[in-house]
This record gives sequence, C-alpha cells and structure tokens, in this order.
Amino acid sequence: MFKEAADMQAGEPLFPIEPDEDTNDKLGRVLVIACGALAREIIAIRDLNGLDHIDLTCLPAKLHNTPDKIPDEVRRVITLNQGRYSDILVAYGDCGTGGLLDKVLEETGARRIEGAHCYAFFAGIETFDEFEEDQLGSFYLTDFLVRHFQTMVIEPLGLDWHPHLRDMYFEHYTRVLYLAQTDDPKLEEDALKAAERLGLPLEIKKTGFGLLTPFLKKTPTVTVL
Repeated sequence: MFKEAADMQAGEPLFPIEPDEDTNDKLGRVLVIACGALAREIIAIRDLNGLDHIDLTCLPAKLHNTPDKIPDEVRRVITLNQGRYSDILVAYGDCGTGGLLDKVLEETGARRIEGAHCYAFFAGIETFDEFEEDQLGSFYLTDFLVRHFQTMVIEPLGLDWHPHLRDMYFEHYTRVLYLAQTDDPKLEEDALKAAERLGLPLEIKKTGFGLLTPFLKKTPTVTVL
C-alpha cells in the first residue's frame, strides 16, 4: 500500500497530476493535494475511516528544500483540477512560503490544514507552541523524516561528505524531538540513531495523526444526481 510514499524520494508525484479521460468528471469527490511526506498518513486515514470519496495527489517532499516553489506547484495542480472536483483541500502548512501559499489558496478557493508546518498539525497547534516554549532549539522528526533521514537531512546538508559541519549546523540545537505518528519500535530505534548522528539527545512524543484526521474527515460526500 505504501510503496508510493517511499517513491517520493525519486522526486516523482505520488499519483499522476495530469487528468486523464477517466478523471475528467470527479464531481462528488474531494481532491487532496499533499506534500509527499504525508502520503502514508493520508492513505492510512482515508482507508481506516472509509473516506472513499477522497482522491490524493502528492508533490515531491524535496520541495521543502526550495519552499518558494511550493505555491506555484500547488497552483498548477489546482488549476488542472478545478471544475473536476466538488472540493480541493491542501495538506500543506505554510511550510516556509511566507504566506504565498495562502495567497494562492485565497485566489483559487482551495483550503489548507491549519498550522505553519506538519510538526504543528501533527502535535496540535497549542501543544506544539508548548514544545517551543518548554525548550528552545528542538530539531523535529516525523515518521517520514526518520524513514528518510539520510536523503532528507544528511544529504541536503552535505553531512555525508562534510561531517565536520555537523557541530556548526546544530550548535544551537538542544534536542531531537521525534513526533511519532505510529507506535513502531523500529522507527524509535532509527530515531535514536539519527539523534546520535546529530550529537543530540532524543525525546519522543506520540502524536498520532493529529489534526490531519479531522481535517480529512470533515470533507463532505456529495451525491451527484
């Protein structure tokens, strides 16, 4: 079921974005445009809750390395699908776009989940704020980031080739805070290895899917007569 989520590392969308003949009439259905880092969680929520009216399209998780590109990519997918769905939801936080993503959504009528980033909507907005107030300098991990720590953290920072840069990059961090979506001992073990690689202590908070579940469950099923 989740092979496609791992394939996001190749930089390809989870599902085809260009509509084909079979997707021209989707009235009565809801399209969710999401970051590829959320693919596994959204599929799980959809399947566990019988949300069969939801279709999912994901953009590459690596866009977070160039957040200025996120608004235009989201706009492109919305434009391709407007009029084909009864509603379009966006499973992105602001994600470093400086409000530009919200401008796209305002112009197109699509809606996004609350929160500045996935850490906030996994933990819950108030709980995340408490994490920040409790201890400055947290480096956050999610299930996705633990699974893809090498390709999403180590390689983009160049630490595979220049490990001596670690202490400079993480000088002001005080801990790794792993926001766990699942209860998986293997991921916890991998999170500990990731924290050790960064030279930081690990803390784990079990968040589940957080605000992502109610965001998807409140989507109405529209019957087209």
